[in-house]
Amino acid sequence: MTQFLEGPQGRRIAYNRIEGQGPGVVFLGGFRSDMQGTKALWLEDWARARGRAFLRFDYSGHGESSGMFEEGAIGDWFADAMAAIRGLTEGRQVLVGSSMGGWIGLLLARTMPERLAGLVTVAAAPDFTERGYWAGFSAAERAALLERGRVEQPSDYGDAPYVITRRLIEDGRDHLVLDQPLPLPFPVRFLQGTEDADVPMSWALDLLAHGKGEDMRLVLVKGADHRFSTPDCLALIGDALDEVLARAG
Repeated sequence: MTQFLEGPQGRRIAYNRIEGQGPGVVFLGGFRSDMQGTKALWLEDWARARGRAFLRFDYSGHGESSGMFEEGAIGDWFADAMAAIRGLTEGRQVLVGSSMGGWIGLLLARTMPERLAGLVTVAAAPDFTERGYWAGFSAAERAALLERGRVEQPSDYGDAPYVITRRLIEDGRDHLVLDQPLPLPFPVRFLQGTEDADVPMSWALDLLAHGKGEDMRLVLVKGADHRFSTPDCLALIGDALDEVLARAG
């Protein structure tokens, strides 16, 4: 049953949690996704079958949480994630970050490493507001963003376009992770599909090269797309979690 946490600045964060052994697992969803997605629900079943504590939640402006998506930014969603982990989990956690959730997971690793037992990312998209949107905008789109405060981008995941705001871009610059040292002092597994149309495979290689840790691996899956939700891909996420948990001790 969905419950609610009073989050930062009065934002109401919707979540589902199951009790179990630790380290717990926390799922961090992607940009404009929610905790009812295929990976989130599959992971909950995975955790329940193993008696493992598990948390999934919606960032503000996503799913059942309060707020408007277009008013949010990376810093807000990072703060929501911190509040959820601090308020709803105990002890060390293994984060599973999907797409933007991978970026959020890296920010959490930088900010609260003592609470992390490991990290698994799926098509991680660190710094995507800058490396993806801003870098890909035409001169006209950049001008429109600066003048009007927003531009619309087509979406492959529904009829409604994505509204990209000036605040999202500027706030993203305050939360970049690839422009400074990125210590990852715990087991880390990056998963990436070679046919991902949203996150280039080169980004996964950049992240592997940039992160500093003794136990980091990248798994490339030929033919997998950004959703990474086929039965085989979901099984790979479970395998990565099993490996990280075994090594986390």
